[in-house]
Amino acid sequence: MALTGALRVRGTCADQWVEAAAVLVRPDAVHEVDARNIPVLIAFVDAVSELGTALLHQSCADITCIPVAKSARWRKTLEGAAARKNVRVESWMRTELLHRRRRVTISAQVARVRDYLRQQIGISEDLSLATLARVAHLSPSRLLHVFTASLGVPIRPYILRLRIQLASSELVRGARVAAAAQRAGFADAAHLAGTFRRMLGATPTETAGRGASRTVTISE
Repeated sequence: MALTGALRVRGTCADQWVEAAAVLVRPDAVHEVDARNIPVLIAFVDAVSELGTALLHQSCADITCIPVAKSARWRKTLEGAAARKNVRVESWMRTELLHRRRRVTISAQVARVRDYLRQQIGISEDLSLATLARVAHLSPSRLLHVFTASLGVPIRPYILRLRIQLASSELVRGARVAAAAQRAGFADAAHLAGTFRRMLGATPTETAGRGASRTVTISE
């Protein structure tokens, strides 16, 4: 979501750019974002969470542009977020995003892999399919199937998103691009920069200058 002005989004380089204040992108959907020179809020949402299913219920395509009136309401909810950012973001999530929530469950095998990935990203270099299959107590081929079916995104893109989140947090805390790339498991600074431009529509340096990167958890 662009906090001021508008961003541009498209599926592939063959598609036309579409301008919008905010967009929902489905899990694993190919997309490009151009958000140069404007402040943005980028939210990575677990597709199997209540928030994820609520958002999926609102999206009608791989990329869904949020109507102007709704985008304006979202921005108003987030106004003045600098002083109490977590409170503002949580309020926005509760009032605007969770009104169509659905209870969801995933298998114990997939939950073990998801939790393992969250814990080990940036710590362990072994996130191979064989290792994850052992964590799940499933065959590699079975894990690939049930993971995608449960979370709506294959394992490798899911891991990439976790790496992007970790790198973003490192950059905001003041790490240099090369250090953030190494910490998050990217090959080098160039690999991190290319991934950021493709996935976030901004360079690592621009991301670091945009403020805080944090996790907000909704609990009942």
